[in-house]
Amino acid sequence: MRRPTGSYKWLALSVTGLGALLASMNSGTLIIALPTLMRDLHASLFSLIWILLAYNLTQTVLVLNVGRLSDMLGRKNLYVLGFAVFSAASLAAGFAGSAGALIALRVLQGVGGGLMIANSSAIVTDAFPRHELGLALGANQMLVAVGAIAGPIIGGWLTTLGWSWVFWFNVPLGVLGGVWAALNLRETSAALDRKDPLDAWGNVTYAAGLGLLMIGLSEGGVQSWATGLPIAALGALLLAAFAVIETRARYPMLDLSLFSDPRFSLGNATAFLNAMTRQALTFLLVFYYQGARGLDPVSAGLALVPQAAGLLIAAPIAGRLADRNGPDQLMRWGLAITTASLAALALLIQLNTPLVALAGLMFLSGVGGGLFNSPNTSSIMGRVPADRRGVAAGLRTLLLSVGGVLSIIYTLGVVAGNLPRDVMFKVFSGLASNLPAATLEPFIHGLKTACWTLTALSAASLGISSLRAARTPARVAVAADD
Repeated sequence: MRRPTGSYKWLALSVTGLGALLASMNSGTLIIALPTLMRDLHASLFSLIWILLAYNLTQTVLVLNVGRLSDMLGRKNLYVLGFAVFSAASLAAGFAGSAGALIALRVLQGVGGGLMIANSSAIVTDAFPRHELGLALGANQMLVAVGAIAGPIIGGWLTTLGWSWVFWFNVPLGVLGGVWAALNLRETSAALDRKDPLDAWGNVTYAAGLGLLMIGLSEGGVQSWATGLPIAALGALLLAAFAVIETRARYPMLDLSLFSDPRFSLGNATAFLNAMTRQALTFLLVFYYQGARGLDPVSAGLALVPQAAGLLIAAPIAGRLADRNGPDQLMRWGLAITTASLAALALLIQLNTPLVALAGLMFLSGVGGGLFNSPNTSSIMGRVPADRRGVAAGLRTLLLSVGGVLSIIYTLGVVAGNLPRDVMFKVFSGLASNLPAATLEPFIHGLKTACWTLTALSAASLGISSLRAARTPARVAVAADD
């Protein structure tokens, strides 16, 4: 495949950067609004979780198919469609009158988001030569950090106008992104692969299995394991069936041959564990700041900024350094900093911990993420042949999404499991700041336990990253720079 030349690579990066900015702002604005949504829609904690997770789970279900479809139908077509679906769903979500309706519209939002996010890394990898790939992916990470900084602050302000504006705010950005993508993206594949049919049985078992597993785990962690465990077990069985089907399918949706490269496999394993540490932490701190500490939405949004600021500073630097010196050492430093900051947070977090101390630790966590993310993505995508990049990007996004969803479900169960129902409602609806410290002590204990769990996951990711560098040569796939 001849790689595009001239200014196209920067136009492609501007398109994916706008998509990354929209996705990260959408996440940040919504997460700050969750306590308000719980009060205004009279939602249960289980419904509140699924207002957040319906988007993530839908993306997770779609990403493998989107990666495969992009190799068949073209990345540009699906990326533009993603912006359109996301914008329409955001407009409708602002008019939702119940938690159930909002969850359904978040599913539709997730369809649009999945069409974009599963193609983003592949579009950038197609457009940039291998020696500039770290810089390009670092720039995308920088825009994710900008969105992560702006999202909670904007979300806090929009929440004061009404939670609907958290969704309506996405509409003009989505329309702009769709028009910009339609005007500037090209289909860069030498020949689209339209001959292979979709894997029907693989799709059914994968989607049903993953959905039931997540529903069962969240039901068990928040409400009752008596009902949640059988649902989760059924989901696990369907996923096992999916794995068997993929080994026998003529045209599998999950290309297991990609895992024959040890660096590809271990790189994805570290990304999965790292995603588990990050998404749950942000989710829990929203309720710590607004529920236990009593901060208003704008102040809580500002309190989340340091982590994103660390990512913003570190990501582009890490991308450039990875292009020059290789990704392995940067990844290990990033994971080590993340692990240390999480351990310190687990030790220090209390009801009266100075906010400046928490801000410093969150900043370090963001720096660690910035040093890890773009070098790791560059290393993974740079080893994949050009005609399999859509599938590889979808697989990477799948692992990130599953990691984030699992960690949120698990840590929420840890934090909420020991709380009386009335206290739990007040904490998660932002009304607990007037409660005695002794009443909130189970919440803080659960939060510390969750932070120690995230520390262990980050340490495991560091161990795998070290193994990856020690046991496999840092070669680059020839197809990555053709």
